[in-house]
Amino acid sequence: METYLKNKKLIALGFLLIHTIAILIFTRGFLLTRTELPFHSTCSDVSLSPCLVSPRPNHDSSSDQSNQTQPKCWTKPIVDRVIIIVLDALRIDFVAPSAFFPEPKPWMDKLTILQKLAFANESSAKIFKAFADPPTTSLQRLKGLTTGGLPTFIDVGNSFGAPAIVEDNFINQLVLNGKRLVMMGDDTWTQLFPNQFQKSYPFPSFNVKDLDTVDNGCIEHLFPTLYKDDWDVLIAHFLGVDHAGHIYGVDSSPMINKLEQYNSVLEKVINILESQAGPGGLHENTMLIVMGDHGQTLNGDHGGGTAEEVETTMFAMSTKKHTTLVPPEFDTSSCKQNTDGKQICISSIEQLDFAATLSALLGISFPFGSIGHVNPELYALGSSSWNLENSDLGNFGTQSAAKEWMKHFVNVLCVNAWQVKRYIDVYSNSSVVGFSSDDMSRISDLYSAAEQNWSNSVKHILMDRNGDEGSTDISALLKEQIAAYLNFFSSVVELARSKWTEFNLNLMITGFGILVISLILQFLAVFHGEKSHVVGSWLSTGAAFTLFIVTIRACSFLSNSYILEEGKVANFLLATTGLIKLRYSVMRKTMRKEAFIFLAMVSVLRVSIDIGLTKQAATSQFMSSSPSWMLGIAPDHPALTYAVEIAPILSVVILICVLYVAILKAPSEGLWKYVTVGSMVSYFFIALLWASESKIFGLDGLLQVTGGRNRIPQTVYVIGLVQLCLLASARMFCAGKDKNWVIRTVALVSACSSPVVLLSGKQGSMLALAYVVAGYCIMRLEGVERKTKSDGQSKFSKLNPLCVVQWSLLSICMFFASGHWCAFDGLRYGAAFVGFDEFVLIRQAILLTIETFGFSIILSVFGLPLLVPIHSQTPQAHGEKRHKLFQMYMLFGVISATTVTATILCVTIQRRHLMVWGLFAPKFVFDVVGLILTDLLICLSSAYYL
Repeated sequence: METYLKNKKLIALGFLLIHTIAILIFTRGFLLTRTELPFHSTCSDVSLSPCLVSPRPNHDSSSDQSNQTQPKCWTKPIVDRVIIIVLDALRIDFVAPSAFFPEPKPWMDKLTILQKLAFANESSAKIFKAFADPPTTSLQRLKGLTTGGLPTFIDVGNSFGAPAIVEDNFINQLVLNGKRLVMMGDDTWTQLFPNQFQKSYPFPSFNVKDLDTVDNGCIEHLFPTLYKDDWDVLIAHFLGVDHAGHIYGVDSSPMINKLEQYNSVLEKVINILESQAGPGGLHENTMLIVMGDHGQTLNGDHGGGTAEEVETTMFAMSTKKHTTLVPPEFDTSSCKQNTDGKQICISSIEQLDFAATLSALLGISFPFGSIGHVNPELYALGSSSWNLENSDLGNFGTQSAAKEWMKHFVNVLCVNAWQVKRYIDVYSNSSVVGFSSDDMSRISDLYSAAEQNWSNSVKHILMDRNGDEGSTDISALLKEQIAAYLNFFSSVVELARSKWTEFNLNLMITGFGILVISLILQFLAVFHGEKSHVVGSWLSTGAAFTLFIVTIRACSFLSNSYILEEGKVANFLLATTGLIKLRYSVMRKTMRKEAFIFLAMVSVLRVSIDIGLTKQAATSQFMSSSPSWMLGIAPDHPALTYAVEIAPILSVVILICVLYVAILKAPSEGLWKYVTVGSMVSYFFIALLWASESKIFGLDGLLQVTGGRNRIPQTVYVIGLVQLCLLASARMFCAGKDKNWVIRTVALVSACSSPVVLLSGKQGSMLALAYVVAGYCIMRLEGVERKTKSDGQSKFSKLNPLCVVQWSLLSICMFFASGHWCAFDGLRYGAAFVGFDEFVLIRQAILLTIETFGFSIILSVFGLPLLVPIHSQTPQAHGEKRHKLFQMYMLFGVISATTVTATILCVTIQRRHLMVWGLFAPKFVFDVVGLILTDLLICLSSAYYL
């Protein structure tokens, strides 16, 4: 028997390895990054273009002397210094006036200094609505901003440990062109660009509970640096708004306080710039850019592709007071009337264009892989440095400032278009897949048409010394040429966004095939050691309905709508199985109470799923200082407030009583009993922590007595680790004596449950209680179909698949009922810092994994043995029981693997779907991580139980 069980443990390990290999192969084909070319732009490259190598912006003898001494590269530099202030997760309604939105909100109109400057008469400042490309994690946005390329999904996994960027980028070009860089704030910059900054003041960025350390560090170094002349580009990355959103939400006092703080900081920065903006001043020709890297939902989440997440903002200001007006054909302004009746306008910009535009402003070569174009409105702000109205137009004759600006801008776009076309050609030739010949032909035709018009007419106009002749025709030709270039850029970006990722179908099909084969083998392993008549009986009864339920759920993944409602689908199927059990109970006239209670708990979970999924919606009513959504559902009525505060603590007390009853009813053996007592102690500490955080118990000073709010969570973690060590030791040294099934399972599940409940917030204890009740009903109803059968020998040998399906569906419902969903903005990053203030990657990753998959996988896998009925403690019965448990684990693994197989089939079919990166790919990542974790825990459970 021991050899037989040892083989079963190896079978479980084998499926873990097979699934891992299959997923890695498929991932290699599906989540490929675009080919990163090793080439870098240099100043000499532009001589190969058809453009004017030395464009001629004319200056009077006294104007812009600093620019006269700047070295020329691809374009003439038109600003001397750039200050980039990144306010992480800056929503558009944080900056744009409330007049642009349906109704005013408390967080609007807080950055008043930016609005004042942007809407002043003859202002050289402008507010832009900026659009980011998903996924909207900080790493991808910084990478996209600096390279001018589109982000790739695989980089999401690197957001917590950013690797250095090897592609050509804006920062690299600044260094190559001799610019001096200073950085302060988010340490992601120093990870992405090591050894690139002349001075850097990085601060750790992943402690989302800390709203002030990074911001205070920025403020400490920002103001003194503004008075120094030892830099050309300054980058300050603030994180307070992002962290306030993650913890408290947008509609919260900490968020509003942060915005008001930023307004004061920006006002002081602008005052410093304006005080030194006169002729010969340190900031005579400086551009200030205040921008967000992405937006955030009202709940503070980001990472996906919703409008709230991809829409951010940018404020740009030139210290030169004159601004060149952009021709209306290229003006993207959207205007409203404010409360004073004054017309106010904001423009729009793609973050994709940021690297190219700043490269043109500073006169450096564009990043080799940039596919963005120079934004006309942002470029025009810097063009004020030409002082066109007072300049000696010399070779060009007497022309309007707008026409003069168009001459310079069209040459910049010529260089820009040549650079993008060069990259597309090199990429298509160097990449494994590249672009199709039809796509390349269409892009080449657009570029050739624009280049031909450039060479035949526009280039000669720019070189013509008699600029007065045909003034109207010249303006029309310039506008036509600019429009042709912009059409070329938009076509390139559209092509890149639709076909950027190189799917390797061979690897995808191989990974899918291996997973299907493993699914068949795992299904056969369920019947390993069974007699043929038992298999036939099983197939003819329970399997049909089980297969129907699993197939229905798998097929639902082919629709994006059903993926969005996955929790409700699982709850509906769970209710369907509950009705089947109710039917058997009524027919057998037994355990009808358990059947009705189970359906009641399913209804409760459905309500919880609806509330949990509401977190995705644009509401802030479910957010408070607690990471739990449960605190936000009560209105201001005192009775309901008390109920919401007391219910979580009362649930913990009930859980303690449940563990006490389990100890009393199950014969204790060795350390199992004491491990369970340790869980009761942990629950007591959790209740104590929540009571001290509540205002109604008057225990505010308790946290100081116990050593701070981190001491109790750390104590719970330590108790949990000690419990797991004791369980491992007991299993190793009491292998032949541990016949009691229930106490061992209760000990392991209780040891794991206390950290899960703690990390889940105050909702955790109520969810755990619901899980216990529903699980107890499944356990009681497990054999209701066979209650009238007298064949005692078959009670262990015949597997009932429906209870395993119910257990699996229940675990899925718990995932969504706890407020999660399959997207990166559904992760509760705040849970990773429960008990800790410092960021340690491995520790925080473990805590986040426990919080995310605690109820749905960890407790579900370890608690599965509770479904095995106990009829006797004879050696033969114990052996049959272990065999049935192995069958249950294999069937549970089959259900999980079927889910992942369906997800993989879905993303393969939908790989060109509009929502592939916003919906299907995150679903794929969550499911495969869940499968690997499930397989791993099945292996550990096999070693513990079998």
